[in-house]
Amino acid sequence: MPPSLTSLTDSALIAFDNLADRASTLTNPTLRLGVTGLSRAGKTVFISSLVHNLLNGGRLPLFEAMRSGRVSNVRLEPQPDDAIPRFQYEDHIQALVRDRLWPDSTRAISELRITLDYQSASGWGRWFSAGKLSIDIVDYPGEWLLDLPLLSQDYKGFSDSTVALAQNGVRAELAQEWLAIASSLDINAPADEMTARRLAESFAAYLKACKSDERSLSTLPPGRLLMPGDLEGSPALTFAPLPGLTDEKAPKGSLRAMMERRYDAYKSIVVKPFFREHFARLDRQIVLIDTLQAVNRGPEAVQDLERALGDVLACFRPGTNSLLSSLIGRRIDGAGIEVMALASVRATREATVRQDGHDLPVIVGTPMAGETINGETFDGNRKTAIFPGDLPEDPEPLFRSIDRDGDKATLPDVNVVRFRPPNIDEPGSGGIRLSVPHIRLDRAMQFLFGDKLA
Repeated sequence: MPPSLTSLTDSALIAFDNLADRASTLTNPTLRLGVTGLSRAGKTVFISSLVHNLLNGGRLPLFEAMRSGRVSNVRLEPQPDDAIPRFQYEDHIQALVRDRLWPDSTRAISELRITLDYQSASGWGRWFSAGKLSIDIVDYPGEWLLDLPLLSQDYKGFSDSTVALAQNGVRAELAQEWLAIASSLDINAPADEMTARRLAESFAAYLKACKSDERSLSTLPPGRLLMPGDLEGSPALTFAPLPGLTDEKAPKGSLRAMMERRYDAYKSIVVKPFFREHFARLDRQIVLIDTLQAVNRGPEAVQDLERALGDVLACFRPGTNSLLSSLIGRRIDGAGIEVMALASVRATREATVRQDGHDLPVIVGTPMAGETINGETFDGNRKTAIFPGDLPEDPEPLFRSIDRDGDKATLPDVNVVRFRPPNIDEPGSGGIRLSVPHIRLDRAMQFLFGDKLA
C-alpha cells in the first residue's frame, strides 16, 4: 500500500496550525490565498497587477465590492508569517510599470498581506461584520505543487511512472543520457557517492531540458531538482528514479537502497513540510497556466499540460470549509471551481488597418527584443501592428498524439509573439498615471474573494 498523504503527527500539526489561524481570524478576518502556476505562467505578474489595481482604484467592473463603492480603503500591511520572505511587490511593479520588463519568475515561497476596509452589502452584515478583510497572498512555485502526489507514491511507483514517461515522445531523446547511465549500473552493488551524484545530475539535466522554452513540458517532479536553493548538493536532492525495479527488497547498502532512502528523505524534508506548513493552511487557490506556450509547442506539450493539471487537481480535496473541517485540516474550498482566460497585464490593444480594400483586425504593441515577425527581428522599442491569426475552429489536433497511425497530426498555424508590458507612466511626472490594464482580472477577484466582502 502506498504511504498516506499525512501521518497522525502531520495531522496533529496541521490541526494546531489551523487552530492558531482560526484564533487570529476571529479578531482580524483573514483569507489565505494561494497563487501558483506551472512554469512561466505569470504568478508574479498576477499578484503584482492584482495588488496594484486594488491600491490604485483600477478598472474592476466585475469586482462587485469595488464597483459599488463599498470598499473605502485598501492598504498593504505586515504579513503574519515572519519566517516567510515578503513578496517584493514594489520591486515587481517597478519592473512592470517603469522599466516595462516582465518580473523574474517565482523561485521560492513568499507572502504579502493586503487589507480592505469595506461596508457590508446588507444591514445585518454591517451590524455583525468588522468591515475589514485581510488577504494573505501566498506565492509558491508550481513545481512544488506537482510534488504533492509523490507523498502517496513509494520509490518503485515513482521510478516506474517516471521512466515510462521518459521513454515516449520528445522525452525519449532528452532522457537518453540519464537512462543510459541508469541502465548501465548494478543497482544491487554497494552504493557509491560519486555514482549517485552522476545519476542525479543526469536526471536533473533531463528535467531542465524538458522545462526549457523549446519544449515547455509541464510534468516535472521532483520540483526541487529544478530549483534546489539551499538544499543544493544535499543527499535529499541527490537521487534519481531507476528503471526495471522488481518487488524484491533492496539489499542493505546497495545503490537502490540509497536511492530509496533519499527519495523518502526528499518527501519528509522537502514535500511534507510544504504541505503541512503552507498548502494545508490555504483557504482559496488559483493555479495559473500558460496555455498559449503549450499550444505554440504542439500536441505533446499540450498533452503534458493536461497530465500536469490532472495531477494538480488531485491535490485539492473537495468540500467547503467549516469550523470542524478547519480544526481537523484546512481544505481548499471545492464547492466552486472556475476556469477562465485572463491576462493579468494587457500588453496590446486592438486596432483595424485597411489592406487591399478590406478591414483587417490587428493588435498593436511592442514586441520583446529578439522577437521575429515575418523575418523581421525587433529591438524591444518599436511598436508594430500584427494580425494574430485565427484560432482553429477544431482544437482536436492540439490534443492528438504526435504520431497517429503513422502520420503526423496536422496542426493549426499558431505563432505566439511575446510583447513588452504597456507604457502607462505619466511622462515627466515620476509617478504612475494609470492602473495596470488587464483582461478579466476583476472576474478572478470576484470569484476568489468577492463573497468574503458581501
